[in-house]
Amino acid sequence: MKQPVTLKRSLGLWSIVLLGLGYMTPMVVFDTFGIVAGETNDVVPFAYIVALIAMLFTAFSYGKMVRVMPSAGTAYVYTSKTINPHIGFMVGWVSMLDYLLLPMVNALIFRIYMESFFPEIPVWLWVVGYVILLTGLNIWSIHAAARFNSLLVILQITMVVIFSIIAMFKLQNGSGNGEVFSLQPFVNSGVDFATLIMGATVVCFSFLGFDAVTTFSEETPHPLKTIPRAIILTTLIGGAIFIVASYFAQSLYPNISAFKNTDDTLPEIAKYTAGVIFQVFFFAAAFAGVLSSGLASHGSVSRLMYVMGRDGVLPRRVFGYVHPRFRTPVFNVIVVGIVTLISMEFSLELISSFINFGALTAFSFVNLSVIAHYIFHEKRFRHTKDVLNYLLFPLAGFAFIVLLWSSLAKDSLIFGLIWSGMGFVYLAFQTRLFKMKPKQLDFASTAEDAVDVKAH
Repeated sequence: MKQPVTLKRSLGLWSIVLLGLGYMTPMVVFDTFGIVAGETNDVVPFAYIVALIAMLFTAFSYGKMVRVMPSAGTAYVYTSKTINPHIGFMVGWVSMLDYLLLPMVNALIFRIYMESFFPEIPVWLWVVGYVILLTGLNIWSIHAAARFNSLLVILQITMVVIFSIIAMFKLQNGSGNGEVFSLQPFVNSGVDFATLIMGATVVCFSFLGFDAVTTFSEETPHPLKTIPRAIILTTLIGGAIFIVASYFAQSLYPNISAFKNTDDTLPEIAKYTAGVIFQVFFFAAAFAGVLSSGLASHGSVSRLMYVMGRDGVLPRRVFGYVHPRFRTPVFNVIVVGIVTLISMEFSLELISSFINFGALTAFSFVNLSVIAHYIFHEKRFRHTKDVLNYLLFPLAGFAFIVLLWSSLAKDSLIFGLIWSGMGFVYLAFQTRLFKMKPKQLDFASTAEDAVDVKAH
C-alpha cells in the first residue's frame, strides 16, 4: 500500500524559535512606542512586563496541549478533541482569519515602505514581487524558508542591541533622563491600573507568534519535546527583546512630545538617536521584520489549512495535499499568496483591526482545552500541583484573555462575527445540519509519525 506523503520533518528547536520571533517582529516595538507611551503615560516597558506575564499563562497552556496532541492544527485540534468537534471547527475557522490576515498586514507595510522610497513605481509591483518571493520560498522548502527567516530575525536583534548600546552612551552623557539604570520608565505619578492595562492590551498583540510555532509540530523530528520548549523560549526571548528595547527608548525619550508622528515613531527614534545613516540601517532592519513576519505567517496559515484539509473539514483534495518532492502543502501556500494579493485593495488600519478577533478566540479555547482535557477527561485534580497546572494557571490565562476581549474594537468584533457566521453556515452544510461530526485527525497515527524522522 502506497504511503501518504507527509510534511518534511526538518526543523530543529532554534529554527522554530526564530520562526516564532520572526512572526512576532522584534522591530515592531519601535513602531508602536509612541502609541503605547500615550496610553500608559510613558511607562512602555512596564506595559510589556504585564503583557509578558499574561501571555506566559496562555503559552504554558499551548505547551501542555502540544504534549498530548502534536499536530499542526493547534487550537482547532485541541478544541475538537477535548471539547466538541463542531466547536473545534469554529475555533479553527475563526483562527484562520487571524492567520490569513497577518500576511496581508505585512504585505501592506512592505508596500507602504517601498512607496515612500520609490513613489514613481506602481505599488502593485511591490506587492506582487513580495508575494511571489514569500510564496516561492514556502513552496520550495520550509527548511530553506526557516534559514532565510533566521537571518532576518538575527538582523533585527542585532539592530536592537546596537540601539541599546548607543542609548546607554547617550544616557551616560546626560541625554533623556540621564541615567542608564532608572525606575522612571516603570513608575511615575501619572500611572494608574487602568492606563497600564490599556497599554498592556495594545502590546499583547506584539506577542502573536508564540502560538504560531505549534503549526510546525509536524515538521520537527521530536515535537513532544521541541514544540513546548519552543513556545516558552519564543515568548520569553520575544518579551525580553521588547522590554529591553522599550526601556532604553523610554529612558532616552521620557515623553512623546519629542515626536511629530506618534502613530509610528520608528523613523524618528532612529534619526534622533544616531542620525540619518543609522536611520537607514534601522529601516533595513524594519524591512527584515516585515519579510520575516510575512514568511512565518505565510507558512503557519498554510499548515493550519493543511490539517483542516487532511481532516476533511476543508476539501481534502486541495487543502490536504502535500507535494511529493517539496513535502510542503503547495496548494495552501499558493492560496495564501493569492489572498495576500488582495491586500492592495485594503488599508492597513482596517485589516489590523480584524486580526485580534481570531487571536483571542484561539487563546481562549486553548486555555479551556487544558481544563477540559486534564481536569474533566483525565481527572487530574487530586493533587495540588495538578490543580495549579491544569486548572488555576489556565483559568488565569483565560481571565487575562477576557480582559483583552473587553477592549476589542467594535469593527473587529462585527467583522469577526460575520466571518464566524460564514463558518457556521459552511459547517452546517458540511455536516448535513449537524447530523454528522466533522472528520477528525487520528492522533494515534500522528504520534507514530512523530517518530518518523525521515527528512529527505
